[in-house]
Amino acid sequence: MKRIVTIQDISCFGKCSITVALPLISAMGIECAILPTSILSTHTGGFTNYTFTDLSDDIPKIKDHWKSYDINFDTIYTGYLGNEKQINYTIDFIKAFKKESTLVFVDPAMADKGKLYAGFDKDFPSQMKRLCAVADIIVPNITEASLLLDLPYTEDYDEAYIKDMLKKLCALGPKMAVLTGISFENTTQGAYFYNSEGGDYYFYKQTNIDASFHGTGDTFASVFAGSLTNGYHIKKALKVAVDFTVATIKATLPYKDSHPYGTMFESCIPQLIDLMK
Repeated sequence: MKRIVTIQDISCFGKCSITVALPLISAMGIECAILPTSILSTHTGGFTNYTFTDLSDDIPKIKDHWKSYDINFDTIYTGYLGNEKQINYTIDFIKAFKKESTLVFVDPAMADKGKLYAGFDKDFPSQMKRLCAVADIIVPNITEASLLLDLPYTEDYDEAYIKDMLKKLCALGPKMAVLTGISFENTTQGAYFYNSEGGDYYFYKQTNIDASFHGTGDTFASVFAGSLTNGYHIKKALKVAVDFTVATIKATLPYKDSHPYGTMFESCIPQLIDLMK
């Protein structure tokens, strides 16, 4: 059985981070180990007065314990990391566990819609660059990519701009990069892939849905990481991740007023299994 370790926070209520990654990766027939960086009573989008417990100093202890048992991972998948210390510990973890065949998959979750998430200062993207440099593949949205590249955020772009941005992202260190949430027309949205080793591009798009839900980036990243771990070709992996994410949004739309804290992805897990066939 393939094995992924995901390094990110746990939001005890709300659909994001490990709360999304663990069930989806497990549904894909992959063992999912978790390395929680913090525990929050809820995620930070739309909730106030949430509790927060920092687990940064537990990361190296867990790393050392796992190393003593010679535990191995097919994929190391990182998501939301809350501070520079967690980035440093995560880089140490990757150096300790990465083998030639290990996929290092980094979702530089730190910003959206032109702004950094609450709690991050303007210097945080420079720290995230260091993590991206040791990745095999990174999956930023266009806000995160702009911050990583020290470019002004814009929603006015064309395909040439996106291709150039992907090349610059790979120049940071990863062999491959995917830009999520890319739309060249109002009716469609998708993910754009670039492989620096072969110079290959691929864009997969779906119908654009005029709605926003927390955790869809985590849904995409978890399913994409799982698909690659299962050995899927990049085109199939992108299709499965995009199609499933869209399915979860469609399933939640009728209930968006009573379910604003994430998608009802659980009801779509049978579709995920079908998409993998």
